[in-house]
Amino acid sequence: MEADALAEAQLAELAERYRRLVELSADATCVHESGVITYANPAALDLFGAQSTTEVVGRPVTDFVVAERDRGAAPGGEPVETVVKRVDGSTFAVETVSLRAGDEAASAIQVVIRDVAGRRAAAAQAALMSQVSDAIVAVTADCIVTSWNPAAETVYGWTAAQAVGRPARELLGADPDPAAIQLAGCVVQQTHHHREGAPLSIRVSAAEMNDGHVLVCTDETARRRAEQHYRTVVAALDEGVLVVGSKGLIESVNPAASRILGVPADELIGVPCSSLVLFDESGHRLAEDELPSISTRRTGVTHNGLVLRLRRADGRDVWVALTSRLLNPDDPAGVSVVTSFTDITERRAISARLAHDATHDPLTRLANRTLVLDRLDRRDRVSPTTVLFLDLDKFKIINDSLGHSVGDQVLRIVGERLRRATAAADVVGRFGGDEFVVVTAGATADAEVRSLAAHLRSVLAEPISVHGRELHVDASIGIVLVAAGDQRSAEDLLRDADVAMYQAKALGRGRYEFFDVALRERMQRRLRMEQDLRDAVHSGQLWPAYQPVVDLPTGEMVGVEALLRWTHPVHGAVSPAEFIPLAEESELINEIGKFVLRDTTREVASLRSARGLDLSLKVNLSVRQLEDPQLVPAVRDALATTGLPPSALCLEVTESALMRDEVAAAEVLAALRSLGVLLAIDDFGTGYSSLAQLRRLTLDTLKIDRSFITGIADSRDAAAIVASIIAMAHAVGLTVVAEGVETAEELALLRQLGCDQAQGYHLGRPLPAAELFAQ
Repeated sequence: MEADALAEAQLAELAERYRRLVELSADATCVHESGVITYANPAALDLFGAQSTTEVVGRPVTDFVVAERDRGAAPGGEPVETVVKRVDGSTFAVETVSLRAGDEAASAIQVVIRDVAGRRAAAAQAALMSQVSDAIVAVTADCIVTSWNPAAETVYGWTAAQAVGRPARELLGADPDPAAIQLAGCVVQQTHHHREGAPLSIRVSAAEMNDGHVLVCTDETARRRAEQHYRTVVAALDEGVLVVGSKGLIESVNPAASRILGVPADELIGVPCSSLVLFDESGHRLAEDELPSISTRRTGVTHNGLVLRLRRADGRDVWVALTSRLLNPDDPAGVSVVTSFTDITERRAISARLAHDATHDPLTRLANRTLVLDRLDRRDRVSPTTVLFLDLDKFKIINDSLGHSVGDQVLRIVGERLRRATAAADVVGRFGGDEFVVVTAGATADAEVRSLAAHLRSVLAEPISVHGRELHVDASIGIVLVAAGDQRSAEDLLRDADVAMYQAKALGRGRYEFFDVALRERMQRRLRMEQDLRDAVHSGQLWPAYQPVVDLPTGEMVGVEALLRWTHPVHGAVSPAEFIPLAEESELINEIGKFVLRDTTREVASLRSARGLDLSLKVNLSVRQLEDPQLVPAVRDALATTGLPPSALCLEVTESALMRDEVAAAEVLAALRSLGVLLAIDDFGTGYSSLAQLRRLTLDTLKIDRSFITGIADSRDAAAIVASIIAMAHAVGLTVVAEGVETAEELALLRQLGCDQAQGYHLGRPLPAAELFAQ
């Protein structure tokens, strides 16, 4: 009995111990019998959300166990996932283990309930720890590592097995000092080291955990390196960079921005961006809300390549190409703006100079043809305009005799005088050479334009002093009056002004002429005739006529003067007075002169040989022919080819041509004289030369101009002048020929005065050789 009593006592003690374990267990435990709860420990009451056992005990277990994931599982200790309902009706997932509370026959079942959510959270936390890119290190109060996640292995190069149990200082390469980190705000920047010694830039946050700390170590080495590279690149840029924060204050300034703005970087930090003074290309100052950085911050719109004028602190203006954009375009709430700008002042100045050079004459800095045409095309067509085309008279003489440097200086002075003589709104241009243009809207009435043209000529006529020489220039001016609504193009207007200028030159130079339609038609005919004349040289339209030269004492023909004629296929006979000036101006005269020389020497040589005539040939030389270096070889070749004796060829040069450049003329005449030909001065009395000057040129013949012969029989003064010319010419051994004899009275008087030879219509008209010698 005693043994039984002892066994019962021991069993009762064991039961009490079990009860106490169940009561104190953190696991929720309850017992149900026949589906009714008969017991629930405090942990189960907490789990069900009950305040006392009366809310649980005696109620069907199904009031709390909503669904079992495995209804068929018999009590046997295997975990089963179940959904449990609390007293307040809320549900949550649990894991249950059911055991019979006795032998196999017992109906009471003990259920241990564990919160699955907490276990899952722990598992998720463990998974998160293994997946995050930040190194997570748990340490004791003595900074001994107790946990080391995979990211820590990657960052520091130590495996978890190597790390756990070792001091954090050895593994991190620095003392993390979690307590100091917490005092500093729980986040600090530290330099740690990789296992192989490479420095790491680590952002460390620390939190207390049980009897130690958890350190979250974010490896910012790559980002810090990139930021350093970025700062280095930005600092090295020639482009200025400003970062403007959310409050409109400048937060960052690179050295280029400081240099361009002319303000030290530290004086710009914290300054409102609205303090920048910017102007657009039209000179309008940008209002505060128009500033690119403020506009971008307000609207998010990027401004690219804005060309603006920026006023520096020292008052100097610089031109910049500016771009403004959000610092982080992907962040819709981003309000920081980066403004970058490049100093384009020099580039803009170069562009301006290039644009100016493209539209201005480099010598005079006046507008060139391109700019004049542009201004004329963009003229106000509702208001009248005047175009004056100026060409300097005889400028070529200055250029050829004194050199191009002197000529250039003269052109610069002329350009400056024209600029000063016109209004600021007028366009003054140079087209190259000695051609200038004035376009004005200030003088459009006939009287006003005449006054302006006269004023321009008087300004140009003032002496010009260059290198100690005093020079004089004049101009021929063509004028076009452009009425309101005139639809002529700029090219048409300049063409018409040019036509009028050429008319002024044709009428004697040093004057102005107005354009009209008839003048254009005449000039167009002139241009057509010039082209036709070029064709005529090679198509047999030009031919020589010969006018007899008679010896006055004997009355015999002693020579012929070759005179060029042109039979046009459409217009018929063209007057030499029309086509010879064309040939002179177009420089065709040299080619035509060689043709005349070859053709006439051949024809006269043939006549002399066939008829046994002692006949001389007189051929005129123009001013341009005297300047032609091929003249002497051409004469030599003609004589050698045709067999005409040099003494039978007399070359005639006008007095004005000889007086143009006496030294050059003397050299050419001496070279011709060396060939054995005779030389004559033509149109004597029109060039203001003296017989002493002529003597130095070693001439043979003097031809008195027809203006002195006409009416000589009716004018004692004319007769006296001719008599004196004859006497002076004979005094220096020159043969005298009178031109333009048209009456018997004139011929008789010339014989009486002792003139040697004569020619004119009274003695014979110019005829082809076949007709002249057939008489």
